[in-house]
Order: sequence, then structure tokens, then C-alpha cells
Amino acid sequence: MIEYEQSQASVLRAPCFNTDGNATMTDSIKAPSRRIDGRLVHRRHHVKTDGRDLFLYGYAPHTLPVIEGEDLQTVTGSELRWQPLRGEWSIYAAGRQNRTFKPSAAANPLAPSQPGKPLTEIPFSDFELAVFSNRFPSLYPDAAEPEASSLKMHKAAGACEVIVYSPEAEGSLATLSQDKRRLLVEAWIDRYQAMFAAGSAFVLPFENRGDEVGVTLHHPHGQIYGFPILPSPQQRAVDAFEHGYDLAADVKSWGDPYLISSAGGLTSYAPRFARYPYEVWISALEPVSGPWAFTQEQADGFAHLLGDTVRRYDAFFGRETPCMLSLHAAPYGRDGSFQFTAQFYPLLRAPDRVKYLASVEQATGVFTVDVMPRQAANQLRGAL
Repeated sequence: MIEYEQSQASVLRAPCFNTDGNATMTDSIKAPSRRIDGRLVHRRHHVKTDGRDLFLYGYAPHTLPVIEGEDLQTVTGSELRWQPLRGEWSIYAAGRQNRTFKPSAAANPLAPSQPGKPLTEIPFSDFELAVFSNRFPSLYPDAAEPEASSLKMHKAAGACEVIVYSPEAEGSLATLSQDKRRLLVEAWIDRYQAMFAAGSAFVLPFENRGDEVGVTLHHPHGQIYGFPILPSPQQRAVDAFEHGYDLAADVKSWGDPYLISSAGGLTSYAPRFARYPYEVWISALEPVSGPWAFTQEQADGFAHLLGDTVRRYDAFFGRETPCMLSLHAAPYGRDGSFQFTAQFYPLLRAPDRVKYLASVEQATGVFTVDVMPRQAANQLRGAL
């Protein structure tokens, strides 16, 4: 039977059984305290047969029976090494070399499972939104201390989770309903809180989209990494904000030529210092340190702009646009002056031309940008 955790919100109660009718003791359902337009968001926590966590989020409690089967073996073994000349950490995770690579539709590991067929990562016949611990993690909670070395090293303790936006194998942030995107925002908030509580120093939700980015699974999904260290770019952002940099004031000073769209007190824009052609950021007019600080109106606006930005890319380029999305929120304990942004980095400079990061960018970190941000903003504004 599912156990129901108490929370600040009212909690529904109902039994759940395996397909053979036996009660399961590996589940709990909780209604977190945040709501979406007055509606509860329910979270079911299921422990998979290999010990990994699976969380199912939805507007209704998830009470479907578990489909029996055995999960594939989890591959672990990682460490962090410091590069002294660049001042950066790298993760070494050799086990990821053999991770799932472009499976057939019949072997889609992110689809709901079906009775009588091999188990997918989600052992249920349906769900609204799912989050599970990665089978091939770079960071994981019980990572061992690295062996003694002359290198500066750090154990790879943290988290790597996969967040599956929908049970459907096709789609994107552009085609998801607003309700689904709002559910995604609430799931991100819940995972931020859980990873910070577990000891992560920095949490990064992100999405890779398109073959040019290196996507190996095309089912709509993203990932969430909980880092044990604060990566160098995020440390520099913290330093900038704590020394008085005001992004919101900067964005307002740029004026309408750089703005693309707005909703719920947030705006999307082409930053004047963009590194990628057609790079787009989303941030609040009145700054917040992370999605957990959003008002309902801001969360609604953020969800809308996520879909709006991807729709504009696809309309402008005339194709599914390969791009990277990352959410930049305050590291643990550094809310203070930090200003949250969501950042899109498309890998196209024209519909049939990939923006390659070649020798100069890789060696120096100095990007050559082929499209002026003001022009990019104008073109994306007119795309819809």
C-alpha cells in the first residue's frame, strides 16, 4: 500500500497494488505545499528494483499499479579533477561511455512501460511527468572518495536526474500545454529543494535538444545535476552580483530593441553580450534568486515564455532548432543579490548552418558571434 506523507497541503489517500494484487511498500504520495492556480501538485515517490528513485508529478494522485520487472544495472564510478591552468573542475565518468544511444522507438527507455514487454525506466503504464535518477550518473549520492593523488580532486557526490516532460514520445517545450509547462516548473522547484537539502552546492536543470547538440534520446526530456562544488562560471556570476552588478537594471536600460516577448512580470530578450547567435535569456523584471521565489503570476509567465521561445526558434529557422537550455539560479546559501536567468543557446546561425565552437572558442573562451543581438531580437520578435 502507498504511504502518504503529511505536508502543509491536504493529502488524498488511496491504496495501490502491484499487478499481482500484492501491496507494495516502496511508494509514498505527497502533495507539496505549492499550488498551481489553487490546484494541488501531487508527487509519488517510487523506489525502483535497483534502488534508484522515481518521482511522478501530476495534478491528480498517481495510483496506477507497478508493472513488474527488473531494472537494468546502474553504472557508477566517477571523480572530479581540477585543471589548474583554467581554474575549472572536470568530471571523469568512464562508465558513461556505454550509455543508451539512439534506441529504436520500441526500445524507448523514457516511455511508459507496458505489461509483457521489457521494463522501461518508468514501470507504470501512464504518468503526467516523471523524474528518475540517471542510470549512467556523473554524480551520485554515495560516490567514494577518490584515491590519493598529486592532483586536486573531489568526490563526485551529488545527483544526476532525468526529467521526462510527457509520456508521449514526440513534442517539445513549444508543443506542451501551458498546464504541462507549469507542472514542469513545479517539479524543478521540488528537485531544487530536494538536492539542496541533500547537500548540493549548485543545482542545474537543463535540456539538450537536437542531433547537433548530441542528443541520444529524442523523447521530450531534460536533466538536473546537483553539484558538490560551485562551477567556475557560476562562481563568477555570484561574484558579479555580490559586487553590485544589476542585470535587471541593465535589461531595462537596453530598451525595446533587445526585447522579444514578456509575460507575468518576466521578459525574454537577446542579451547585448550574447555569445551565441540568437541566444535568448528569460528573467524577471523584479529579480528573483530562483524559481522557488516565483509568485504564481511569475511562474505562469516563465512557463509561457519557455514555450514561446522554442516556438519562435522553430518558426524562424523553419525546423526543430537544436539548442541548449539551462536554468541559472542561486547556489545554496547565496540567494542574496543573485538574479535568476534561463538561458537558451541555439546551435544555428542560419536554418542550414551550424554554429560550430571551434579552436578559438574552445582554446580561449572568446566567442565569435555572427549575428548582432539587436538583429537577433528583431528577427525572433517577428517570427510569430
